[in-house]
Amino acid sequence: MCRNGFWFVMLCIALLIFSCSPLFSGESVSSPELPPGPMQAKANTACSECHDTGIIVQQRLNKASWTKEVDKMVRWGAVVDPKDHDALIDYLTANFGPAKPDYEAPRTRREKPKK
Repeated sequence: MCRNGFWFVMLCIALLIFSCSPLFSGESVSSPELPPGPMQAKANTACSECHDTGIIVQQRLNKASWTKEVDKMVRWGAVVDPKDHDALIDYLTANFGPAKPDYEAPRTRREKPKK
């Protein structure tokens, strides 16, 4: 196969792979909603600047662990006003604490019909 033919085939394979991805196929891929509460907007703003809310909703951390996590993120550049610091940790602990049920990830593939 000639050199240009090889790259054409590789391009076609890449396009096929990406076209099957939910990002390109028109299927909705969205970040999970954070629960309502007084700090929902602050959590969306501060946390979603760098990562998807899916990272948050799957956590089950106690207050001390959420404090360490928020403080680490602030050191890494998350913008959290000091007056909101404790309220944000309380919001995260109340909604994603160890007493909450385990996180169940949504299915990403369509189920096959049962026979």
